[in-house]
Formats: sequence, C-alpha cells, structure tokens
Amino acid sequence: MKSLSLYGLASLLIFAGCTSQTDTRNQLATASPSDSLFAVSNLVAWCIVPFDSVKRGPAARATMMKELGFTKFAYDWREEHLPTFDQELQALENNDITLQAVWMYINKDSASFLGKDNEQLLADIAAHNLHTEIWFSFDAGFFEGLSDDEKLNRAVTYIGDFRDRAKAMGCTLGLYNHGDWFGNPDNQLKIINALGDDHLGMVYNFHHAHEQIDQFPDIMNKIKDHLLCINLDGMSRTGEKIMILGQGEEELAMMQTIKDSGYHGPVGIIGHQDTKDVKQVLTQNLAGLQQLRGELK
Repeated sequence: MKSLSLYGLASLLIFAGCTSQTDTRNQLATASPSDSLFAVSNLVAWCIVPFDSVKRGPAARATMMKELGFTKFAYDWREEHLPTFDQELQALENNDITLQAVWMYINKDSASFLGKDNEQLLADIAAHNLHTEIWFSFDAGFFEGLSDDEKLNRAVTYIGDFRDRAKAMGCTLGLYNHGDWFGNPDNQLKIINALGDDHLGMVYNFHHAHEQIDQFPDIMNKIKDHLLCINLDGMSRTGEKIMILGQGEEELAMMQTIKDSGYHGPVGIIGHQDTKDVKQVLTQNLAGLQQLRGELK
C-alpha cells in the first residue's frame, strides 16, 4: 500500500483556509454508485467526544463535523458529558447531523446490569423519543470465571432483556467488538442465533481486530448481514493500535473485502486520539480514505 507523502500530510494540516479539507470533502462527496460505500454521505464520525485535546462542547463539535462533511455521528461519552446530552441533540439538529448511535459500556462492578450512567442515558433517549442504535460492550470481568457455555447463557439472558427494552423504545442494539470473549465475532453470532436479529446487530471495529487480519475475509462473510456499522482504522501488524487511514499496510485489502462483500451500511471514521485535536485526526483520516478509495478495484 502507498503511504501518504509528507507533502500531502503537511498540506492537509493547513487549517487556516480549510482548502485541503474542502477539497477532500468534495472528492469524497462525488462518489459513483460503485464506491458510494466510502463516500462522505455514508460516513459516521466516531470516538470524537472524549478523544479531543481541544475538548469541544456540543455546539463546537457539531459545527466541526458539518465543516468536514459528516452527516452521521455516534456518541461516545464519559460521565462528565452526560449533563450536556440535551445540548448535544440540539447541536446535531441545528447542523443536520443524524445521531447514528450511542455507546454504552457495561461494567462488571455496577450495582445493576447497565449501571447508573447507562440508565440515565437510556432514560434521556426515551425522553427524547430517539430511535437510534445503542452500541455496547462488556467489561471482561462480566464473564470472569465462567465456562464458554456459561458465558453464552449469561450474555443471552442479559442481552435479551436489554434488547426488549431497546425494542420498546424503537432502538436497535449493536454488539460491539471490544476484545475478550464478547468481542469475538463468533461468540456474537452465537448470541444473535440464540436471540434472533430483530433489533439486534453487530458493530465491527478495525482497531479492536488486529489479531483477526488474516481471518477478516471469512469474518466479513459471516457477519455482513448483521452489521450495523463497520469502523475503519489504519492497520499494521507491528504498528500502533490507532493509525491514520493510509498509513498502515493492511487496511486497503480489508476495505476491498468490505466492498467485495456487498455490504452497503454505514462506515465509521474514528478520532480516538485524546492528545490531538480531533478535527486534525478526522481530516487526516478523510484524506487517507480518499487515497485508499482510489486504489480499490
């Protein structure tokens, strides 16, 4: 795979005139039917709330997304962000951005299954009558000490109840691969086979799948009909976990697999670098995506 030239990267980081941002956005927007999968209209901004050295608030974040061309957003958060969730929704509406999903992480130490913060967010979703996706994963300790069969039974029991609540609200659950037993796509498929796929799907993340690079074509074939979203990342067998698209040596082949599979759902572009301005990270990823899109067959 070709890597981004130093000159190309430098030009992308010139924010004063926003010229490179505009050019990249326009190029991504002019997708033909054959490559609309990776067009900007199909992209979801993901991992951009806590991962932002500028620490933007809801209004600035939504404005930033609109400037970059995003029309879809998945909301990851920390406890300090929940008090401004109403403002987040208003800012999204003001900028014509769809709330594609919200994220929930289920901690083994919670007094209840979802825990206080997740329950608060679920109540806010219900209060606003939001019909969105809920992407969720478990702390590894939730299944600690159990056999595989016991893990599956526990997951099916709790997720079944959670799915019923989400379905009653008009929401869909997304099983999110975040490592450990629950992050294994084969185990997620077992859960879906046990519960059915009504209001239940999968979210696959490149940045949590480095050990699955060789198996990805087989994995994609098995999960494509259940996918709610697939989130991209630069992929290297020996490099960092989080990389800019186009700077790894594996993501092009993985994106070709996605395209060849016939998947037509949303594609996520991640920030996920808390020491950097997330606008800079997203801009670099959009440029890398544009480069890679040109190399797809």
